Amino acid sequence: MPMDAHEIERMIKDALPDAVIEIKDLAGDGNHYAATVTSSAFKGKSRVQQHQLVYGALKGNMGGVLHALALTTVASDQ
Repeated sequence: MPMDAHEIERMIKDALPDAVIEIKDLAGDGNHYAATVTSSAFKGKSRVQQHQLVYGALKGNMGGVLHALALTTVASDQ
């Protein structure tokens, strides 16, 4: 069963409460998403570390329930 965009957003918000999240369903199939996540938690971290924070928030669902996520992260000054 595909993962709903609202569930993806909720999981990221649980881990990164100040995050501003924009999610797009790229194929309309609930399996291929693009997400832009902006958070102060990313400040001072490499792009890889920022992505690891987001993937950690998804609790192992990447590659399983969540098939594909094109991820863009942005550090905010909050």
